[in-house]
Amino acid sequence: MLIETFGAARDMARLAEIAAVLIRHGFGDSVRRLGLADKLERAGHALHWNSAADLARISPPEQVRLALEELGPTFVKLGQVLAGRADLFGPEWITEFEKLHSQVPPVPLALLLPQLREDLGGEPEAVFARFDTTPLAAASIAQVHRAQLHDGTEVVVKIRRPGITEVIDADLRLMDRLAALAEAELPALKPYRPRQLVRELAKSLRRELDLAAECRHAERIAANMAPLPYIVIPRVHWAHTGLRINVQDLVNGVPGSALDQLTPEAGFDRSELARRGAHAVLKMIVEDGLFHADPHPGNVFYLPGNRIAFIDFGMIGHLTERRREELLQLLLGLVERQPQAVADVLLDWTGDEHGINLSQLEAEIEAFVDQYHGTPLAQLSLGQMLTDVTAILRDHHLGLPPDLALLIKAFISLEGMGRGLDPGFHMATEATPMLRQVVRARYQPRALATRGWQTLSRALALAGQLPHDLSRLLRNARRGRVQVGIELAHLKRVGDQLDRAANRLAMALVISALIIGSSIVMTVKGGPTLFGLPAFGFAGFMGAMAGGLWLVRAIWRSSRGHNSDEAD
Repeated sequence: MLIETFGAARDMARLAEIAAVLIRHGFGDSVRRLGLADKLERAGHALHWNSAADLARISPPEQVRLALEELGPTFVKLGQVLAGRADLFGPEWITEFEKLHSQVPPVPLALLLPQLREDLGGEPEAVFARFDTTPLAAASIAQVHRAQLHDGTEVVVKIRRPGITEVIDADLRLMDRLAALAEAELPALKPYRPRQLVRELAKSLRRELDLAAECRHAERIAANMAPLPYIVIPRVHWAHTGLRINVQDLVNGVPGSALDQLTPEAGFDRSELARRGAHAVLKMIVEDGLFHADPHPGNVFYLPGNRIAFIDFGMIGHLTERRREELLQLLLGLVERQPQAVADVLLDWTGDEHGINLSQLEAEIEAFVDQYHGTPLAQLSLGQMLTDVTAILRDHHLGLPPDLALLIKAFISLEGMGRGLDPGFHMATEATPMLRQVVRARYQPRALATRGWQTLSRALALAGQLPHDLSRLLRNARRGRVQVGIELAHLKRVGDQLDRAANRLAMALVISALIIGSSIVMTVKGGPTLFGLPAFGFAGFMGAMAGGLWLVRAIWRSSRGHNSDEAD
């Protein structure tokens, strides 16, 4: 039963709530196709199918956004993750997902105090010289209060909302099961990889729940940014920081959303700010491999002296050295108009997917990059080029790995912020010298020697382990423990088809036996009757009719699935 699929009864109320919200926002047909309606009603939950008349005038992306907002923090975070998946969703969807925000009513201080006392080891008024009871901001996972340390340092105290972990865990369990159902029952959703998206969301949320991890990320990025004195990362006060609370220096500056305050009279040079911000984020990405994955205006402050402060490192991206090398190849291929280099990197990133036309995909990428041949560097929009490349991948139902999707989102956000500061800002112009410098640095004698030594060390370690591995292999072979695994996907599919065919044949035999047996019973006089006919014969015919209808439906659904596979 589906109820058993969804596990413990503790999740049933939330499941009913999710179904009701989806129905209210015009997704009743999807709820029916997932099989949720009948099972929930059978479990005693009433579902109201009346949709508002104006839903027909709302676009599907907006309907989804409104539903996510109503479903709460876990689903809002899902939408924020999807906002970075331009490789899976079109511009109209991304625009709606970017409207999602986590602003919620703050938790009253009285409800926070027990947890706060436990984490601080005392009353807030004793630990801090001043603690503001009114929060600066409240989001779905945590809220922020302003305070002052006894040495006079102004700080912000970020406190995780009580009980939020249990809510998120329950929602993630349900979302994982819903994603599995969606992949099985709604083939149109398969290209969007629902289960992979839920796994990506779970990793992101669990990182954000650990407020100490956010501070560790901040300190690592602060160390990386040390050569850039104009970049400010708030200092962490570890004496008061833990899993559910962190304390960092307060940043007093102009918010990234208040660009009208960045005037020459106030001592700001907007062109210089755009250039410095681009240089900092490019350094995070191509040199350090650890970057702020959500550099939107709310996470950026501008300080006197044309300094830039980054806050909120709950969402960060990691890039391995190999990824950084591939990224350099991709970005240089875009700005220097080398279509083959771009195509090679993207095909490596998307993997060897079955059912795609590789030659057509490669031709489209080459044609896209080649159209910029001869275009001056200052006229290239790197963010738009990345958006167009992901649109090509989306048309071929190919998705990027999550770390690269975050990276492209960060690049697009960065260029948008730069253009907001300075309409004459050109990301490609700023990025090209740095990209070339990083490439040259990778081929300097010292760098080559370091990589060569690392490769040699790994090869020697592997060679040293080889005799032991061969000995173990031969020992297992003598004992008959060597197993060879061969995965034949098509053979498994044939086996499944044969199994279904055997089940239908068995059902057909049962139906035939019921018809023959009922016909014989009909000729026997006496015994109970129903509608003037022998009751047992009538019941046999009804059973045969029900079985026949089931058999016809199974064959029809199988033929539909076969036709859709052929169409794909």
